[in-house]
Amino acid sequence: MADPSSYRPKPGQIPDSPGVYRFRDEHRRVIYVGKAKSLRQRLANYFQDLASLHPRTRTMVTTAASVEWTVVSTEVEALQLEYSWIKEYDPRFNVKYRDDKSYPYLAVTMNEEYPRVQVMRGHKRKGVRYFGPYGHAWAIRDTVDLLLRVFPVRTCSAGVFKNAARTGRPCLLGYIGKCAAPCVGRVDPEEHRELAEDFCDFMAGRTGTYIRRLEKQMTDAAEEMEYERAARLRDDIEALKKAMEKSAVVLADATDADLIAVAEDELEAAVQIFHVRGGRVRGQRGWVTDKVEEITTGALVEHALQQLYGEEKGDSVPKEVLVPALPDPVEPVQEWLTERRGSGVSLRIPQRGDKKALMETVQRNALQALALHKTKRASDLTTRSRALEEIAEALDLDSAPLRIECYDISHLQGDDVVASMVVFEDGLQRKSEYRRFQIKGFAGQDDVRSMHEVISRRFRRYLAEKEKTGEWVDDLPDEDAPSNGLKDDDGRPKKFAYPPQLVVVDGGQPQVAAAKKALDELGIDDIAVCGLAKRLEEVWLPDDDDPVVLPRTSEGLYLLQRVRDEAHRFAITYQRTKRSQRFRSSPLDDVPGLGDTRKQALLKHFGSLKKLRSATIDQICEVPGIGRKTAETIAVALARTAPAAPAVNTATGEIMEEEPGTMGSGGQPVTAGAPDERRGQET
Repeated sequence: MADPSSYRPKPGQIPDSPGVYRFRDEHRRVIYVGKAKSLRQRLANYFQDLASLHPRTRTMVTTAASVEWTVVSTEVEALQLEYSWIKEYDPRFNVKYRDDKSYPYLAVTMNEEYPRVQVMRGHKRKGVRYFGPYGHAWAIRDTVDLLLRVFPVRTCSAGVFKNAARTGRPCLLGYIGKCAAPCVGRVDPEEHRELAEDFCDFMAGRTGTYIRRLEKQMTDAAEEMEYERAARLRDDIEALKKAMEKSAVVLADATDADLIAVAEDELEAAVQIFHVRGGRVRGQRGWVTDKVEEITTGALVEHALQQLYGEEKGDSVPKEVLVPALPDPVEPVQEWLTERRGSGVSLRIPQRGDKKALMETVQRNALQALALHKTKRASDLTTRSRALEEIAEALDLDSAPLRIECYDISHLQGDDVVASMVVFEDGLQRKSEYRRFQIKGFAGQDDVRSMHEVISRRFRRYLAEKEKTGEWVDDLPDEDAPSNGLKDDDGRPKKFAYPPQLVVVDGGQPQVAAAKKALDELGIDDIAVCGLAKRLEEVWLPDDDDPVVLPRTSEGLYLLQRVRDEAHRFAITYQRTKRSQRFRSSPLDDVPGLGDTRKQALLKHFGSLKKLRSATIDQICEVPGIGRKTAETIAVALARTAPAAPAVNTATGEIMEEEPGTMGSGGQPVTAGAPDERRGQET
């Protein structure tokens, strides 16, 4: 591991001008490429105190052994050179988008004497017009099959074309009218090229012209009583409309645009692109990348633009590119796109209307792509096995932790303090084993003390269940041992019967120490404990002053992060539920025997809780179903919970006429709901 100060350039050596820089390792391999408006200011950021650098940046500068730079005239040139060097050197610390598949395109080979329509993948060729990309090759073939009756362009290979020309007989498509048969001279090269150009114009979105032209020809043929020709034109029109229906109109103004959305977490990012031509979605593609460098959403967008348009020119770059966040600075990127297209390109964030709605759809696709990528990665048996082995090796465990439990504390400024317990078995979620805890031992905010309480309660229950199973009664004969073992009478597992091999807590040294102390107090010494600190993704072990740092690409680290994130999600969901129930509670909830029907009748009769509180017992008795004894109980309960001051809207400062949280929509009383009896039981 190199010391950055050993290769830091001397003061004044770095020019204060735009440029591109490269970090190289000890073997002279390029490990990072970056660009800067001012090389001096940017490179100075890398040679700060290591403790102040982001962990990923710190790893990069300590892996590098030298840095070099190239001065350019403008930021646009820097952008172009950065893209070229990333493609050439494939540096390990740069963002590299991985295509989640090889996308097929509909291609028209306009560089041939007789242009051919076909499916193409891979690098784009000069002189070929491309449409797409499409999700599946069959979608291209379906579209082409519909359009060939109107634009009978050649689709055969060079071998088939030459053989037909040699024999003087066209292929089957020539006989059924889906090819103009230039191979046997039915049309000359100019006529066939005109067909291919019309095909390209239609695919580019200029559809209305051809529909109107065919409709006029059909009307003229019918007036001239050429009914067979009119019927053929009618079928052609239906074929074109059917092809158009395969891509619905999403932007009414026939816009040509690309929409780019990004879904990301701390480790990975997914990019989705919708290609809209003539107001219709003509193609879609997506990428996934590891975030191996500290990077913003705007920078992810910039890298996506480089990947998307780095090899494109002309109409392949649309007039409008819609993104979720703009690169900083945006001007060089916009100028670079304009140069690639040859005319102005608008790069902006949609704010309202159809474009914003479509961007939300693209964003949902990006979120689903990221979730699918994580699911595929987590569901692979070999990957899970490797992850568990890496955890066992890093934590010095005797065997792979087949059952992992993770705990997290959640609260809102010390109120509604709760905890979660999630379970992963063999690297997969066991949601039926999830549990929720309310912190009961004290009031206020103390994550360390809360963690100690939760671990104590969970494993105290485990010891109690263990005692019930007879595992501690060694002197009993087999026939006297409990028959139900680790099962309840209904055959389901007991809540806390199974111990984990590893306990993970969300936090650093203090939380780990609290969990270990709780286990020691209960006499449990065969369960490993670790903590995962979110800020630097470090793994902490009890009694160790330094954390265990797993490699960035470690499947073990990825599994621990999934476990920790799931515990955090489950805890914060429960905390929000508790908070919302508290806000919706009513003093009438404390009146024994008063159900929802009579609460509704009371509030409907008096109009608000404030007026009900000021009512006499005789007035309360006037409500149907309320007797004098119940009225007295209600009056006592309301007097006990009378507010000390008027209710105030904290957002506006307005004094409320009636107490908040007492009436729902339609005059319904708002009361605390029953505890959630679904998965994740409260303990």
